[in-house]
Amino acid sequence: MRIAPLAAALTLCACDVQVQDTTPSSYTADGIGMYVVSARVRADSLVTPGSVVLFSVGDGKNRPLTPNPGFSEYRGLYSVRCRDTFPVQLLAAWRLQGLRSAHKLLPAVQPRQIRLLEPAQPREARFDASGRPPKGGWQGSVPFRFITVPLARITAAHVEPASGSPADVAAARAISIVSALPLEADCGASVGLRLASSDPRAHGTLVIDTDHPGLPRWQTRVEFVSQ
Repeated sequence: MRIAPLAAALTLCACDVQVQDTTPSSYTADGIGMYVVSARVRADSLVTPGSVVLFSVGDGKNRPLTPNPGFSEYRGLYSVRCRDTFPVQLLAAWRLQGLRSAHKLLPAVQPRQIRLLEPAQPREARFDASGRPPKGGWQGSVPFRFITVPLARITAAHVEPASGSPADVAAARAISIVSALPLEADCGASVGLRLASSDPRAHGTLVIDTDHPGLPRWQTRVEFVSQ
C-alpha cells in the first residue's frame, strides 16, 4: 500500500523534458535579418527516444527547431527586420511510452525579448583631396545604415576640431556639411552624408544627431588627404 504512491510519483518524475533556452540575449543586427534560436534538451527515462519536438513561438508563428543526432541540442532561425527586439518562447512536445503525449511552454507566461543592436557606424572616413580644388571644394561622403527601425533621420550634423589647438580648429572649420538635413534613411538602406573641404589637409570629428532611440549620437573621424 505504501509502495504504490511512491511508484506513481517516480513514474511522474520520469515523464518530463527539461529545456534550457540557450538563445543569446542580444544580437548585432544584420541586413539578412535571420537570427539563431537555440536550446538544450534532456528527456527523462519514460520519454520515447527521439520524440521531442521543439518550436520557437513568437509573432503568432511556430518555427520548428532542428535537433542534432542525439536530440540534445536544437537550433532554428527567427526572421525579423526593422525592429530592435523579437519575442521567443519555446514549445516542447513529446511522446511517452504507452503512446501518451505531453507538452509545455517556456517561459510559461511572457516570452523572452531578444534585443537587436545597431551595427557600428563608420568610425573613420578619409577622402582624396589631390589636385586643384573643384568648385565647391573637395567632397566626400560618409555612409550610414540603420537596421533596427523602419526609418531613421539624421537630424543634425557638425564637425568638431580634434583638439583646441589653432591648427586643429582651422582644419575642422574648413569642412562644411553639404547634405540637406534632416537626411532620411529607410531600414537597411545606405545613405551618404556629404562633406566638402576648402583645405586639402582638413580633418576633424563629424558628429551626427539622429532620431533613432538606440543611437541618438555618433562620431566619425573625417580627414581630407592630399596624395
